[in-house]
Amino acid sequence: MTAAGSQGSDYRWVAVDFGGPEVLRRVPVAVPEPRHGQVRIEVRASGMNPADAKHIAPGQNRSLLPLTIGFEVSGIVSAAGASTDFAAGDEVVTRTAGGYATAVTVPAAGVYRKPASLAFPEAAGLLLAGTTAADLLHTSGASSGETILLHGAAGAVGVSVLQQARVLGVRVIGTASPVSFAFVERYGGVPVEYGPGLLDRVHAAAPEGVAAALDTVGSREAGDVSLAVVKDRARVVTIADAPRAKADGYVFVGASNPASGPFRTRVAPRIMAMAAGGDLVIPMAATFAFDEAPAAFAMLTSPHPPGKIALTNE
Repeated sequence: MTAAGSQGSDYRWVAVDFGGPEVLRRVPVAVPEPRHGQVRIEVRASGMNPADAKHIAPGQNRSLLPLTIGFEVSGIVSAAGASTDFAAGDEVVTRTAGGYATAVTVPAAGVYRKPASLAFPEAAGLLLAGTTAADLLHTSGASSGETILLHGAAGAVGVSVLQQARVLGVRVIGTASPVSFAFVERYGGVPVEYGPGLLDRVHAAAPEGVAAALDTVGSREAGDVSLAVVKDRARVVTIADAPRAKADGYVFVGASNPASGPFRTRVAPRIMAMAAGGDLVIPMAATFAFDEAPAAFAMLTSPHPPGKIALTNE
């Protein structure tokens, strides 16, 4: 392998406590050979997401420890079990628990061929943000000719929303800091600064009105402004504030929404096709070597330039 292991060993990062980068430990792991319907993947890049930090955040049941970390990878098939459409050497991407690893064995049903146009670090950041963005747009009912409000337009999910909305013919007003305005514009959004006065700035940017609001931030401001500009609460959708969505009668999508998982599985092939066709790109903020996971995690949980972060095993 070209990963961080030595003498053929495989490794993964685990959290031995709840917290930040200081709780991560690299441990050896025996990765099984694939059984019927499975493939073994030599990981070339592990995608990093805010969900990784939430997964090991303080306040949880300590009996869960140690926790594996990471939810998506890209790599090369090293072995395939019976009844799969893959062979050794195929370049692939997948979502899987424990993605901060040098190798994984996973069900082939959730594995997709890597678009040739994407490098491994970019491909490792494609599925989680892409399917989440699609879920937000789908649930909100955003359609061609409409204007929507997007909170957190410069984040990984936000940038995917911008690109998918552009394909749908949807105009997006996206909140961001001024330093990210050019970034938001690059992907088709109309940036507005978050903070005091946001409601007035949204009205000015969208005099035609706002049909739906998508929240990737979870701030009180995001909820307040969304409810102020969208009449139909079924078209206000968040991935970041489930308690308020329940209290105020709008929609949360994610693990606790039974419709989200099946939809995200169904939409994954479309996300892959968009990337293969050049309609969906994955901007990168930084890549780190596999052994540098704590430093990468520190960047993930701190303010950083727009774009995805990935661990690489190349």
